[in-house]
Amino acid sequence: MKYNFKRLLIVIAMTPLLSGSIAFAQSSPGIADANDASLLKTSTLPAIFPTPVSIELKKGNIALGKSVVLLSSAKVGAETKNLIEQILKNRGVKTIKTAKKLPKHIDDTYIVMGTQDEPAVLSALAQFATKIDSNANAYTIASKAVGEGALITLAGKDAEGLYYAAQTFGQIARRAVFPALVIHDYPALPIRGTIEGFYGKPWTMQERENHIKFLASVKANTFIYSPKDDPYARDRWREPYPAETLKSLKKLAAVAKSNHINFVYAISPGPTVCFADADDLRTLLNKFQALRAAGIHSFYVALDDIEYTKWNCALDSVTFGPSGAEAAARAQAHLLNAVQADMKKVDPTAPPLIMVPTEYYDAKETPYKAALRKHLDPQIVVQWTGTDVVPPAISINDARAATKAFGRKTFLWDNYPVNDYHESAGRLLLAPYTRREAGLSQELSGIVSNPMNQEVASRIAVTGLLAFAWNDRGYDAEPTWQFAARELAHDNKEVTKALLTFFDTQRLAPTFGTHPWQAQSPKLKTLLDEVTDVIANANVESRTMAIDQLAKYAVDFEQASAIIRNGVVDAAFTAEARPWLDAMQLWGKALQATAAGLRAANQADAAAKQHFDQAAKLAAEATAIQSIPGATRFEGPVKIADGVLDRFIIQAPKMIVF
Repeated sequence: MKYNFKRLLIVIAMTPLLSGSIAFAQSSPGIADANDASLLKTSTLPAIFPTPVSIELKKGNIALGKSVVLLSSAKVGAETKNLIEQILKNRGVKTIKTAKKLPKHIDDTYIVMGTQDEPAVLSALAQFATKIDSNANAYTIASKAVGEGALITLAGKDAEGLYYAAQTFGQIARRAVFPALVIHDYPALPIRGTIEGFYGKPWTMQERENHIKFLASVKANTFIYSPKDDPYARDRWREPYPAETLKSLKKLAAVAKSNHINFVYAISPGPTVCFADADDLRTLLNKFQALRAAGIHSFYVALDDIEYTKWNCALDSVTFGPSGAEAAARAQAHLLNAVQADMKKVDPTAPPLIMVPTEYYDAKETPYKAALRKHLDPQIVVQWTGTDVVPPAISINDARAATKAFGRKTFLWDNYPVNDYHESAGRLLLAPYTRREAGLSQELSGIVSNPMNQEVASRIAVTGLLAFAWNDRGYDAEPTWQFAARELAHDNKEVTKALLTFFDTQRLAPTFGTHPWQAQSPKLKTLLDEVTDVIANANVESRTMAIDQLAKYAVDFEQASAIIRNGVVDAAFTAEARPWLDAMQLWGKALQATAAGLRAANQADAAAKQHFDQAAKLAAEATAIQSIPGATRFEGPVKIADGVLDRFIIQAPKMIVF
């Protein structure tokens, strides 16, 4: 075996960064000084997430000064104007003036914003020899330095497109100096977001509000309220919501609307509903009407995780015949078609009803799917979780098979990063979103993530899913994962590095079986494998260097928890991750003791045993730390780089014998 020690040093040095150093420079507000004349000689492509459909870098740069002039019509929504003004204030702009038209000679920074029906916007775009895309929710951003000022145009195909342009401008403007460019962008899928569809402790209303604002920042447009443990949505679905809860849902729907997020209410009557009972239908419609009065106009009926081999009432047996999969599908279609008809009658502009079927995974032809395909109103949107409840991968062919099975393009309910099943006990699921084939947007009507009970921690994976849903062909998992870390770290380099080190200890993505669909701690494993290889195949001097580098890494690993807790990261995340951060610190100390043991053993020093014993003691303490009681459906000892770090610490005392 040929040994390359230089490669080991590079791996050790770069592992904590996870290739993030270039991206840090691209998005850190402090990286560029607007007064640094040398930066104005060249322009660099900004990192934007989700990745735009096209971005063309032009010559020249723009440095926002202390004043900006806004041109926008009364048609521009208040939420979009407010967003732009907040972006400018965050960038240090002190004075925001308004104007009705561009002057002949531009001597300030002018931002023109509006939709395709506004002449000022079209005129401004003409100066760039470009126009607004024709796709729904599309936007165009064009900027250039002009005279003593600059012209920036934010144009949307519609109100949503303009709002997305503002969100993208917010990322561009983080740089003190940003380039002249032209961006054309639009979403690949019309429905993108999350479904709070997990078992166990539901999110609080405040967590939902925070999540909705997060969704807006990454260009999502859908939040489905479907907590399994909301009694008024499942076990006691026939009962009206208490006035206080209805008031909270009304506020949540208003927050969603102001952030261009469609708030969808889901009800789960399946365990007790009588499909043929007119009274149950009326109860369901009345529930929706009460929510409609609270500002909610999108609805969903969930029929997952229920028994369909027996009826809940005798009337269903009379109406649909003996119980069974095929009869259940006909009964469900009967109820859902009536709900859809009522929705269109009461609110013709409302989005179509969404449903999740009892057979919600795989695309195999069955009597249930055949009957649902035949009898269900074609307007009704059908959700599908992929090739399994927690699928290891989803291909275009998988989605095509689902389209055939359900008689329409399906709406993907992706069960990642949800951690409400036994195999996920003791885990935060923080891996990048991957193994979904580019081009899936052609065969799906939308994608939503089912997140974890931990709202902020869920954002890491959800960011990837939404970036994929926006532009699946341009999606790159690792840079998007790093972007999610930077967002959580508020662009702080040291904290981002610590977060990525922590995320790597939580990369295992389990399924319902024994084989995870993403491996645990690939970066750390590469490092430890290299150290193991050096010890097995190199001389004493090379072993010493490798062990010294391992010891330095172990210090960084141990200190990562404290860095994450230093006040920069959202306190909700550190609260959610508390036991994992505690365990990581102990594992870091165990790795330090292991490195000390290897160093002593390499020198034939009897103190090695003491260090290895200390490492084992610390590892045992770390292994005993439990998840937060009541936080998740399945609890247990928290896992940190399991199968990688623990194995190395166990094997280390056997690597060098003297």
